[in-house]
Amino acid sequence: MRTIWKGAVSFGLVTIPVRLYSATEEKDVSFHQVRRSDGSRIKYKRVAAVDGEEVPYSEIAKGFELPSGEVVVLTDEDFADLPLATQKTVEVLSFVPLAQVDPMYFNKSYYLEPDTTAVKAYLLLMRALEEAGRVAVVKVALRQRESLGCLRAKDGVLVLETMLWPDEIRTPEFEVLAGDIEVRPAEVAMAQSLIEALAADFDPDEFSDQYREAVQQLIDAKVEGREVVAPAEAEAGDGAVIDLMAALRASVDAAKAARSERRA
Repeated sequence: MRTIWKGAVSFGLVTIPVRLYSATEEKDVSFHQVRRSDGSRIKYKRVAAVDGEEVPYSEIAKGFELPSGEVVVLTDEDFADLPLATQKTVEVLSFVPLAQVDPMYFNKSYYLEPDTTAVKAYLLLMRALEEAGRVAVVKVALRQRESLGCLRAKDGVLVLETMLWPDEIRTPEFEVLAGDIEVRPAEVAMAQSLIEALAADFDPDEFSDQYREAVQQLIDAKVEGREVVAPAEAEAGDGAVIDLMAALRASVDAAKAARSERRA
């Protein structure tokens, strides 16, 4: 893994030098844009809108457009000079129960590795978090952006989850839910029966990316010159309004039958 940030975790008077690594990687089948007729790669050039001249990457900066149409140009040096303590520090703000942090806030996960001089302090913080049953709410600046974060113990290491700010979470406003629709207790009870029939412990290894697998099979088939056979499609419904209780009852029966087959 490649180090993407170096700094320190700071809580109280304790400072723990750490290195940050991305804890996740997206796996997908990679494509290039090509010309359909011969597969020739499509390339893009960075050009200035005012004169069409190509601009080298070293001369590209960030621009913030004002309401007047004028542009404020900001360089990497400008961002480096920002007076943010969190540029090199994971600043602990408080310790809270993980259950109080809505998963919607989580953005990206990182592993923290301690410097050789700070292993004991690192293990001490991890052990204290585990026994307290809490996580640390922190602030940190990564990639020229300050983020809220959650520092927690997981599988023998400290994990930093960067988080969205409260004003980045949208408020759902669905008029269709504002109507006066009655949900009967019997329907709720039947839905709960379905939940119970499908209840299980979460095991991520039970799931796979079937779309990615299908795309890879498609590519392999084209390489080998084989005919690609599309899977049979499920029959479309006729659009009729279904009986909710009947559908729930049938779903419960099917879930129980499937569970019995797995246990057999």
